[in-house]
Amino acid sequence: MAGGGEVEVKPIDKEAFNLGFIGAGNLAASVAIGLVNQGILPPSRIFTAHRNPESRLDFTSVGIQVYQNNHQVAEECDVIIFSVKPQILKEVILDLRPLLSQNKLLVSLAVGHKLKALQEWAGHCRFVRVIPSTASVIGEAATVMHLGEAATVNDSELIADLFGAVGKVWKMDEKLSDAAAAIGGAGTAFAYVAIEAMADGGVAAGLPRKISLSLASQAFYGAAAMVMKTGKHPGQLKDQVASPGGTTIAGIHELEKGAFRASMMNAVVATTKRSHEMGQ
Repeated sequence: MAGGGEVEVKPIDKEAFNLGFIGAGNLAASVAIGLVNQGILPPSRIFTAHRNPESRLDFTSVGIQVYQNNHQVAEECDVIIFSVKPQILKEVILDLRPLLSQNKLLVSLAVGHKLKALQEWAGHCRFVRVIPSTASVIGEAATVMHLGEAATVNDSELIADLFGAVGKVWKMDEKLSDAAAAIGGAGTAFAYVAIEAMADGGVAAGLPRKISLSLASQAFYGAAAMVMKTGKHPGQLKDQVASPGGTTIAGIHELEKGAFRASMMNAVVATTKRSHEMGQ
């Protein structure tokens, strides 16, 4: 394997590079379509592959080229994003390894697998780990990234710009990746469950389902925006809503009896543990 910065690598031309997705699932589609929707890359410079290209309307409907096999994507592209399931990532990288020269910047979206293993499988260290979410499609993902040994400053900026266009990006030490993925990635699913539960509560209280779901969704959206924009602690914002003896504190009391906060904390810890196990 090529060492960290010992081999000089060809810079990626930010104005002309082709971007390829190895894996055409929901996460890849959300990132690719998000980049097109945000005007960051034209669809003519984005590629992926699927055994049945005609079935991938999520890509083709916006003009993204869908090949029949991954080798075509690897040959065509300068930046290659691996977005396959973690269980088959090693097999996929090893299959493409002869095409993965150090002049290609490699990116993994998989949870669990650390840079050390990714670099070993690819045969070089020009790798970046990125953990986004499906909220990329609307430009609202919470994404963390970690740089491989041979990833250059230019590489770092390019990937941060790409994923920053479809959300917010945090660069951090890889030892924090499993916990970060549990919140930034899986955390969106936890929020969906909470929104659905709140909407079901509204239906149980007599609201039409469509109205209840809209209110619950906006309540979560507004609460998140308040935390982000005011910089205030969520506990402080909660106290501003919950007046003494009022309706809100009565509801919060029920959440506490149901161990809502402990359950959410346990969900993050369990997800972090599972992510770590998958990387072994």
